[in-house]
Amino acid sequence: MFPRVIQSNFVPSNTPVSASAIQNLKTFIETTKNLLVLTGAGISTPSGIPDYRSEGVGLYARSTNRPVLYQDFLKSAHIRQRYWARNYVGWPRFSSVLPNAAHYILSKWEKSGKIHWLVTQNVDALHLKAGTKLLTELHGSAHRVECLGCKQVFPRTRMQDLLSADNPDWQATSIDMAPDGDVQLTREQEKGFQVSSCTSCGGILKPQIIFFGDNVARPVVQSVYDQLEQCDGVLVVGSSLQVYSGYRFILAAKQAKKPVAIVNIGETRADRLVDLKVNGSCVDVLSQVDSIG
Repeated sequence: MFPRVIQSNFVPSNTPVSASAIQNLKTFIETTKNLLVLTGAGISTPSGIPDYRSEGVGLYARSTNRPVLYQDFLKSAHIRQRYWARNYVGWPRFSSVLPNAAHYILSKWEKSGKIHWLVTQNVDALHLKAGTKLLTELHGSAHRVECLGCKQVFPRTRMQDLLSADNPDWQATSIDMAPDGDVQLTREQEKGFQVSSCTSCGGILKPQIIFFGDNVARPVVQSVYDQLEQCDGVLVVGSSLQVYSGYRFILAAKQAKKPVAIVNIGETRADRLVDLKVNGSCVDVLSQVDSIG
């Protein structure tokens, strides 16, 4: 048995899914021999990580806090101070979040050969924690840090150690958390926070994630297109597909006449394109599909 729901504060209200919808999805998965799965924030909300857009419970509905833009991060030392101060406070909680049943079920399906490849738009590393191996982290991972100067990459845990060493007397707390581990702090709380630099070259350090306003690297995009070419169907789990970086693969799948199914609470950008839409919780729907013999 997998954990069904660890925390439901960020899961939008939803109604039970019909038995016929569950059976239709089961049939879709069984008849697709090389399945590509695309996951979004909705798969991680039951684990306690909020998404941005869900009605009533997403970050945009609950807070005026907005993600840092890529160009602002590059140009402004103050923005970098703000980002790393908030990320430093949020990291212990964010890094301790555990996968839920939906993550484990997809990992199980990979091991059984049902899934050809998994692409996630999330930066929380929960698929890796659940044991998924055939994986593309489309938007990177908040669990890695890169130097924009010498390009070295190292674990986020090391960045926490660097920040701790550079800020021995600085303290702040917050109960909020964003999908990338950011939290809400006041400007007064951010004062005095020292941002660590690369220990090798003194360069700017940045989480290895795609910030808003940045683009996914072309080799990463091409690698997903290559995986899509080898699959014969696509399953979207927990994504509204509002961001083009993920939506483009659904367009490509339909152009190639590959069937697409979606499991998500609420409308998505691709509802009019897909062959099957199941409106429901990722955890509940995948758990029911997995339980059918």
